[in-house]
Amino acid sequence: MAASTDSKADLVVIGAGPGGYAAAFRAADLGREVILIDPGQTPGGVCLNTGCIPSKALLHVAALINEARGAATMGIDFAEPRVDLERLRSWKQDVVGGLTSGLAGLAGSRKVEHIVARARLSGPGALVLEGGDRDGETIAFDQAVLATGSSALVPESLATDDPRLMTSTEGLELADIPETLLVVGGGYIGLELGTVYATLGARVTVVEATSTLLPGVDTDLVRPLARRLDGLFEEILLDTSASLAGESAAGLDMALEGKEATGQRSFSKVLVAVGRQPNSAGLGLETTAVKTDEAGFVEVDSSRQTAEPAIYAIGDLAGSPMLAHKATHEGQVAAEAASGQTARFEPATVPAVVFTDPEIAWTGLTETEAKREGRDIKVARFPWVASGRAATLGGGDGLTKLIADAGTEEILGVGIVGRGAGDLISEGVLAVEMGAVARDLSMTVHPHPTLSETVMEAADVMLGRAISIHRPARTARKK
Repeated sequence: MAASTDSKADLVVIGAGPGGYAAAFRAADLGREVILIDPGQTPGGVCLNTGCIPSKALLHVAALINEARGAATMGIDFAEPRVDLERLRSWKQDVVGGLTSGLAGLAGSRKVEHIVARARLSGPGALVLEGGDRDGETIAFDQAVLATGSSALVPESLATDDPRLMTSTEGLELADIPETLLVVGGGYIGLELGTVYATLGARVTVVEATSTLLPGVDTDLVRPLARRLDGLFEEILLDTSASLAGESAAGLDMALEGKEATGQRSFSKVLVAVGRQPNSAGLGLETTAVKTDEAGFVEVDSSRQTAEPAIYAIGDLAGSPMLAHKATHEGQVAAEAASGQTARFEPATVPAVVFTDPEIAWTGLTETEAKREGRDIKVARFPWVASGRAATLGGGDGLTKLIADAGTEEILGVGIVGRGAGDLISEGVLAVEMGAVARDLSMTVHPHPTLSETVMEAADVMLGRAISIHRPARTARKK
């Protein structure tokens, strides 16, 4: 161990993901002297290095292949693509590398010191570096922002050191295309990576313990994606659990138990995508007054301040939703609050996107939640089969959905399934955030022909003034 070298910092940020670097950069812009600490060689955290960005790069490749295959219906025939895995991995890393080098440059221009090491708190105002060139060094600080993120959860029933069992991190390395792949978990990570591997040639089976893919998402939004995946995946087994039964030269033996499948099957590889857990263990929180809940999430107030006044926590570490864009906003709030400004993280809604084909995006109140809570709502749906732009793109199976208060018609939630749903949802986020009513969306002139029109058209459906589809008004029955 290197000799300890004590130093002092104004503000330290532990974790260089989307929340951590946002906090560091915002604090630096406010005149703070900032140290950013992360074990990764490059900033960006899981999202940029082994999560959001590489997965979206590979999903773009999958979409490109599927679009080429689908062009035959338009009278254009392409040869079946030949995939060069080495070049594909290289391109993916070029995408990641360009973004991480850009972050490194931004850190340098702001004079943010980036230390490659792990950090463990040794008290409410001090930490110890572990690993790297400065192993064992202690740093005293005035304030700290904890942004250590989360890691993939692997249940004990699936745990093994066999490299053929993967989490999303190993899955995105794309070491090879297995002949058969079992995806355990029908959430967004499992479906996104399953889509990539199936498109590249693997025979993919998905098992999901609940009765639907994407649990918690309204079923009418999931339905178009489920239809597409039925044709892409070998099997989708709902109400089914999986556990590791053994290992052999041929693959991993998995015990399946459910309505549609029971018994053992062997798969070349297995991808576990059943959730993530906060990286709060080993952080030294016990040396401070910071509190965590039963799941390990750090408890914070609206300014992201913990029970230890000098310490803030953001991102996945501070609770759901575990999304990069939520962490980024929290990071800026924490930096501003730590710098004496009045800042709170109190959004009306945080959007979520599943980047499959078709994409699914939603924000605010879902219909499922409204029914569970007994809310009095209006629901309007505009099917993309009536959208001229969707027709030109071959995406007529999409849907735009509005959920509004039954009395005031205030927009409480928006859901979209179809091409570009992740981009289209931002209008819905703004509508919920600003307290817009259905008439606001209906009277906002949208360009034609575009997919964004479907938001306006859904509002027209809610108001009974739809042009592109016919919904006859209900009349009282004669006695």
